[in-house]
Amino acid sequence: MNHAPLVSIIIVNWNGLRWLPDCFGSLKKQNYRNYEIIFVDNASHDSSVAWVRRYFPSTKIIINKENLGFADANNIGYRAAKGEFVLFLNNDTRVSKTFLRELVRVFETNHDVGGVQSKILLMDKPDTHDSVGSFLTPTGFLYHYGFGKKNLKKYDKQIDLYTAKGACMMFRKDVLDRVSVQGDIFDPDYFAYFEESDMCHRVWMAGYRIVYAYKSVIYHKMGATSKHMENAFIEYHSFKNRIRTYVKNFGPLWLLTFLPLHLMLCQMYAFMDLLRGKISLMMAIERAIVWNIRNLRETCMIRKYIQSHIRVVSDKQLSGKILKKPGIRYYWYSLTGTVTEY
Repeated sequence: MNHAPLVSIIIVNWNGLRWLPDCFGSLKKQNYRNYEIIFVDNASHDSSVAWVRRYFPSTKIIINKENLGFADANNIGYRAAKGEFVLFLNNDTRVSKTFLRELVRVFETNHDVGGVQSKILLMDKPDTHDSVGSFLTPTGFLYHYGFGKKNLKKYDKQIDLYTAKGACMMFRKDVLDRVSVQGDIFDPDYFAYFEESDMCHRVWMAGYRIVYAYKSVIYHKMGATSKHMENAFIEYHSFKNRIRTYVKNFGPLWLLTFLPLHLMLCQMYAFMDLLRGKISLMMAIERAIVWNIRNLRETCMIRKYIQSHIRVVSDKQLSGKILKKPGIRYYWYSLTGTVTEY
């Protein structure tokens, strides 16, 4: 590489002190040197900030007065970024020595690529994928390609993805500027879950690709933050955000085709939770739907902006790249709590 562009690495933290030595230590060892680290702390009550100040004093630290969640904290980090590329990295990760160089290489050899995801392996099972990436399905639920699968050779190829996984994904800064809405790249109403899918959808709509960069390898302690959250909290935010994403981003045909089926399946999930006696989960799904009804006017205003100012590619043009149609077995396993590959 004749020119090494600056990469802004944004790490959002909430009481993640235990993970920081691995994350920061591995970043220090990687062989791409032109980067800045922006550490956004969500009002932690452990010693995370003090640790970063002591051991990595060149880090730019932003301290929020309250826990803003993953989405809005990353918005704050993005607005402080100076790099040509912006990397979103979870605090519970360990990166390989060449991970950043390989991400930049993909951008430099593919000028229509707006975003990339690393190969994300499990920290506790380094021969196993977290997820290669996700695709949209006709039901509105995502298909997680390679989820929990062994790291086989068949996954060692560059492919297009509907959405990268937020644990480690990098974008061109000018593309993020292009798809931002009111200065935000992630919807600030998404405390957590599906925020990266919402943003990645807009990247595709704006005429850019998102790819899987298999030569860039990191390790992820999956669920390190979410395990402290109640299942009902997770259910509420994931269902709420997914519905709003489709209302904002789908064109008229997909909106009329996908959304009714997706809402029907949401009710099916709620009914299954009721049969299992999981009343809090059932109520979380119903609250997610009610939230979207109450906020429909605002959502439609955002939709109008996205469709008129960001979209340059039709849903029909995108369908062959971001849409997968897994068999019925995949949906059955998803409904019963396990995910498999089709």
